[in-house]
Amino acid sequence: MTRHTGRTASAADQAGDEAEAVEIICDDGQRLCGHFLRAPPSGRGLPVLLAPATGVKQHFYLRFARWLAAQGHDVLVFDYRGIGLSLQGPLADCRASLAQWGQHDQVAALDWLVARTGSRQVVLLGHSAGGQMIGLLPNHHRVARLVGVAASTGWFKGMRPGFAFKARLGLLCLLPLGIRLKGYAPTSALGLGENLPAGVARQWGRWCAAGGYATNAVQKTPAQDFHARVRTPLTLLYAEDDDIATPATVADLLRTLPAAPHQLLRVRPAVFGLATLGHLNWFRQSHQSVWPLMARAVRGEALHAQAPAD
Repeated sequence: MTRHTGRTASAADQAGDEAEAVEIICDDGQRLCGHFLRAPPSGRGLPVLLAPATGVKQHFYLRFARWLAAQGHDVLVFDYRGIGLSLQGPLADCRASLAQWGQHDQVAALDWLVARTGSRQVVLLGHSAGGQMIGLLPNHHRVARLVGVAASTGWFKGMRPGFAFKARLGLLCLLPLGIRLKGYAPTSALGLGENLPAGVARQWGRWCAAGGYATNAVQKTPAQDFHARVRTPLTLLYAEDDDIATPATVADLLRTLPAAPHQLLRVRPAVFGLATLGHLNWFRQSHQSVWPLMARAVRGEALHAQAPAD
């Protein structure tokens, strides 16, 4: 379901006139705000659902989304419940959970894009958490392929010890304390993106501590667990200098999707003329030399060579 808001959001302004503000209604009645970018009439690529990372608002992706639309793909990007334009009311009153982002928000966004474009399937381009929850989607068969950028389980034991200590301290100690004091997770103060609903932050910490990420949401509800049924081809891209998506945490994600064929590419930033790439920089305009690589992955091409241009 879609309602055209008639307003011009600042996020849309940054992307230009091509970004159409849309509203997505989830099966539990939650309303999400997104932006839809249409490909030129000559575009022949599959539509793309661009699913954000934890604590990252949709406007961060809009310049890339406009560029990808120009490559021939209709693109939908949105904010999860409790984030950015989809936050309704005070953050401390938001009861969103990380599981709901997959089980309701991604499901609704996927259905919306299929209905809007008339395509039987779309590409799920997920950044970090956006590419880690396909096993929670009952409509996963609508995903022709998943491109996970910096996608892994964020498992603490798969990180180098120094960074794992900081991650544990932040997610398991400092954020719970902040929730007690403020009623929400003050993640921005820790450099972890936008402030988060308390329920999202609590699950984030537990899932990263346990490993297996979204499998932790459905351990007691096997009827809602689709991980073993997912046969969508996966392409996972991660940077050599990423402290979160490491070879071990990426392997942990693949372990949760045993039936899905996959290709992996560990990217060396210097090959693209970049000093760093890390976990977030993939979608920054300053790092657009890596954008054609993501576009090739969206098209389903084999990624054997790391070349900075098409």
